[in-house]
Amino acid sequence: MQHDLQLDWLRCFVAVIDTGSLSAAAPELNRSQSAVSMQLKKLEGALGHRVIDRGAGRMALTRQGHALLTYARRILDLHAEAQSAVGGGGEALSGRVRLGVPDDYAAKYLTPVLKRFAPRQPQVEIELTCEQSTSLIPRVAKGEIDLALVSRQDARAGTLLFHEPLVWVGAPQFQLWRHDPLPIAVYEETSLARRHAVKALAQQGRQFKIVYNSSSLAGQIAAVESGLAIAVLTQCSVPESLDILGREHGLGPLEPMQVAVHRSKASRGEKAVDMLHGLLVRTLRSAG
Repeated sequence: MQHDLQLDWLRCFVAVIDTGSLSAAAPELNRSQSAVSMQLKKLEGALGHRVIDRGAGRMALTRQGHALLTYARRILDLHAEAQSAVGGGGEALSGRVRLGVPDDYAAKYLTPVLKRFAPRQPQVEIELTCEQSTSLIPRVAKGEIDLALVSRQDARAGTLLFHEPLVWVGAPQFQLWRHDPLPIAVYEETSLARRHAVKALAQQGRQFKIVYNSSSLAGQIAAVESGLAIAVLTQCSVPESLDILGREHGLGPLEPMQVAVHRSKASRGEKAVDMLHGLLVRTLRSAG
């Protein structure tokens, strides 16, 4: 006989998947690692199936775990919405969340999340900073920003949400991909997109020259649209005026970006940050 699924079990399950381990999930849930493990065992007992395979140094969803994860996120999201709609049985959530995001990800990925968050938490102030990931990551580490949606540089940092393709772009009327050396526009020295672009061209043995530098997405697009250069952009940020270039243009594939949410240690336990962090993970993990 199947048993009802308790919210605490589902929270533990989702937290373990989102953080990647029992030990990482424990502080997120304000529980001990053994308590998190016990909740997972109760969940699996109620379902009659294992939902996570625990191997040496790795955790992976089982077939039943994959099926459950989508429902678990929806149940927890609806539960939070219901609490908000009727006042949550206590005081309304308030406070401030300092949120960072690069221009690339703001419109497509952050806007839908904030559209869901703002009506549910009208007394929470969002302080938004738009900068490159290379600037945001150290600011999170210093506690200057609570949350940041970034292209991560360290595979161990933050919570991975999805992979965003990088693509070559050019203005079709100029056909700069035919030039030798290839004129390219690039971001700042520390940019991952710049590193991936240079690495891909080097692997191809393609000669190139950097003709334009800008740390802003608008600057990159302006350079390409005006016929100065081709560039590497995240796929989500490519405007309709530009063409995505590929092998037929003599340009090889690029490594995708690992998009993650980083959270400052100083914001642990702040309920407004907890809620927005959870909504970011649930929404963008589903979309990725």
